[in-house]
Amino acid sequence: MPEFLPGSLVSARGREWIVLPDSDAQTLRLRPLGGGERDETLIYLPLERQPVQAATFPWPTLDQARNHSASQMLLDALQLKLRSGAGPFRSFGNIAVEPRAYQLVPLLMALKQPTVRLLIADDVGIGKTIEGALIARELLDRGEVQRLTVLCPPHLCEQWQRELVERFHIPAVVVRSNTADRLERDLPPGASLFDAHPYTVVSLDYIKSERRREAFQRFCPEFVIVDEAHTCTQAGQGRQQRHQLLKGLVADPERHLVLLTATPHSGDEDAFFNLLGLLRADFAQLKDLPAGQRSDLREALSRHFVQRRRPDIAEWQDTSMFPDRKSAEITYRLTGAWGQLFNDVLTYARELVERSEGQGLREQRMNWWAALALLRCISSSPAAAVNALRTRLQAAQSEEGIVGDVSLEDLEAQASDRVLDGTEDALSTDDIEPGAQTEDSQRLQELVASAAALAGQQNDPKLAKLLEHLAVLLKDGFLPVVFCRYIATAHYLAAALQEKFKSATVKAVTGELTPDEREAAVEQLGESEVRILVATDCLSEGINLQNLFTAVVHYDLSWNPTRHEQREGRVDRFGQKAPEVRSTMLYGEDNPVDGAVLQVILRKAESIRKELGVLVPMPDDEGKLTQALMNAVLLRKGAPLNAQSQLDLFGEPAKQIDLAWQSAKEKAKQNRSIFAQRRLKPEDVLPEWRKSSAVLGGEADVARFVSRAANQLGSPLQPVKQHFKLPTEHLPVAVQERLVAEGLSGTLRIDFRQPAAQGATFIHRTHPLVSVLADTLLEQALDDSPSGDEAAAVARAGAAFVSAVSLKTTVLLLRIRHQLTVTHGSSTRLLMCEEAVAVASAGSEPFNELSPEQTRELLGAEATRNMPPPLRDRHLQSALDALPEWQTQFEAIAKARAQSLLLDHRRVREAAEGRGSYQVTASLPVDVMGLYVLLPDVGAAANIAVGA
Repeated sequence: MPEFLPGSLVSARGREWIVLPDSDAQTLRLRPLGGGERDETLIYLPLERQPVQAATFPWPTLDQARNHSASQMLLDALQLKLRSGAGPFRSFGNIAVEPRAYQLVPLLMALKQPTVRLLIADDVGIGKTIEGALIARELLDRGEVQRLTVLCPPHLCEQWQRELVERFHIPAVVVRSNTADRLERDLPPGASLFDAHPYTVVSLDYIKSERRREAFQRFCPEFVIVDEAHTCTQAGQGRQQRHQLLKGLVADPERHLVLLTATPHSGDEDAFFNLLGLLRADFAQLKDLPAGQRSDLREALSRHFVQRRRPDIAEWQDTSMFPDRKSAEITYRLTGAWGQLFNDVLTYARELVERSEGQGLREQRMNWWAALALLRCISSSPAAAVNALRTRLQAAQSEEGIVGDVSLEDLEAQASDRVLDGTEDALSTDDIEPGAQTEDSQRLQELVASAAALAGQQNDPKLAKLLEHLAVLLKDGFLPVVFCRYIATAHYLAAALQEKFKSATVKAVTGELTPDEREAAVEQLGESEVRILVATDCLSEGINLQNLFTAVVHYDLSWNPTRHEQREGRVDRFGQKAPEVRSTMLYGEDNPVDGAVLQVILRKAESIRKELGVLVPMPDDEGKLTQALMNAVLLRKGAPLNAQSQLDLFGEPAKQIDLAWQSAKEKAKQNRSIFAQRRLKPEDVLPEWRKSSAVLGGEADVARFVSRAANQLGSPLQPVKQHFKLPTEHLPVAVQERLVAEGLSGTLRIDFRQPAAQGATFIHRTHPLVSVLADTLLEQALDDSPSGDEAAAVARAGAAFVSAVSLKTTVLLLRIRHQLTVTHGSSTRLLMCEEAVAVASAGSEPFNELSPEQTRELLGAEATRNMPPPLRDRHLQSALDALPEWQTQFEAIAKARAQSLLLDHRRVREAAEGRGSYQVTASLPVDVMGLYVLLPDVGAAANIAVGA
């Protein structure tokens, strides 16, 4: 029984097929000529009625000659169908995103490591998800890994699942408490869902417990991405469990690990170096090594750690990928009834604290948290204040629902999460108003009544200022997101905004909704031309908003500067089309709470960010400094807010925070100089990127192909604002049926740029629409039956007079397949690569390979005048007759391409000792896909000569 190698052609079941990898002596994995991945099949040779035979690809014929304008369509269809491209990156044919050059740096760093261990710490919004998933896709397509898991906080699971399937064609399942039982239900005894489901997105909170952790470590996939990796250090119980989980995973020296975080250093030196220790155990020693002994270890670390700020992207010629962020501050004053209520609440809060002096520590802390809750909520909105005043402070409840005596530790944990913003590496998304009621009294009822009466812009100067500012933003064409702290405030604002801006669609999204419901609510807003989103911090992580919004308003100041950056990063990030985004901070100029947060925390953070170029997390010692600052606000009486420097205004706590900020800044500056990634420059990466883009085709190629294909098939694209409509009912029935099988029917709204216009689908080279159109046109091209349609979409042969040549030039479009053999230790993998190559011969010169630009110039050249069919056929027949004698030249070109491909792979995935070896063999003979004869327009040349 003959052996058919990957890339060879065979004839079976009445048609021709390409042999794919994973075939063996008895079983062939095949893809039909002109078919796509969905048409692949398995053939078991012993059961075939007719023996499978070797086949050769048919040459073009005179019957397949068409107008020259149809020649470029064949090249586009061939290129855009390539999935196993022959460029230096295997994954580029299988992704639905066009990564920017700077996003290839982590990929190139990873490919230079035998076992990938990488910490990607790029700024918020630069594209860490793309960078991490691109590494996974590349190793999957190289056959180096078969399984993948993403570990992430629970609220990010759906986002990761969506990114993997939509952009990287990796169909992952989500594993957490509410899905694990269902996934495990149908498994045989002893089987792991991580074997049954090779691609998973796993909640860190679900998997970190000791029982699940041990089982996961036994069955964990060989490639692991950890998002928000800074939450996996050793501080705190939950984080301790996460750290132990990762320590167990990296104990396997062959497990690939990619850590993602925008804040690798949250102010805790031990936590930071523990994180580095996950990459390589000895990196943790950098913390204690004398400066003179660090150089070798620092050099080693630079190969595992990449951190870029927005300014670092400038040298990558990609500055246009990010909008210009313009920040502003607007203020209101505590006047009238609002000012009186605020002062009454502040006085009451002080009394609560003073009244508990001399009582037990638990009572003191309950009153203190109640006072702080009141300050936080009254600074947010009257609605939040009413809820806080009406809700009794409850630290915990028994199963019967009765408040019990709980530990001081439990009280502190819940109150801190509800009132403050959580710890730096675990910011809270709890947006329920904290309880502030510790007693039943006439005084409390009066405060509730006063707060309830304040709703509406006439009585609420903060709301009035927001309405005024939003009117300006909307008039200037911006689409705003208003972030607030509490649910009650969000609904209060949404009602007021809808009343004010009747032509806009306003929606409040809070923690009351499930993650799926939040996403659906945001998407629904996109159907409106004028839209305003009011959101709590449940949306400051997870859902990206750059497609729909262009401005952020901080209605409530966060008490943590990282939260501000996260809010703005939802809109100001990779993929934002607007050239400018706005960010506005709203605060009370005579509000002592806002004053403390603004002067002592937020302004200091911003000055450090401007100086260093990176956000330095607040050094808060688990909230102790913020609590001390707020205590100073409670105890400070009488002094006007702007009378002195902020350090004097807020006393010793402000000075302690300032000292902590200075220390954090110096450490960040030092670490920035020690760990900054400077090894890979644009000149190291851009050639690889351009080469792959040229081989496979980019966004412009997709747009040209789909537009021309749709036009040729009877349904031209219809421009609509910033996108297009494609009515599929006008396409041939066979094409409609294929599209329906892909879930595409009716009128499609499409866009060729990313992110797509609202309501449109981004059409990339791997989108089913492109595959169906390319398959259809290639089948037309390969059909050798005579056709009288000279204007057919695709031409396998043609001849034309053009002005782009001075000698008779023969252009051949070749499809070359290569067998790529990768050996790593005792394991050998056989992969297949395909590429479309154009070659040309001018006069009697030998054939030379054309660059992509030369190919476009010749195949895209306009015919200057008609060529009579007899003359066309004579030139074509002469070239067809010469094909046999040209075969040796084609084989030499294919072998040269194989060697070039080998060098590409060795250069990108270094083949040093222990890293494997590569061998590339061209599958011969090559496929002659198209043949075109271009003749110089003698008449035009004569006119030029006469004119001279």
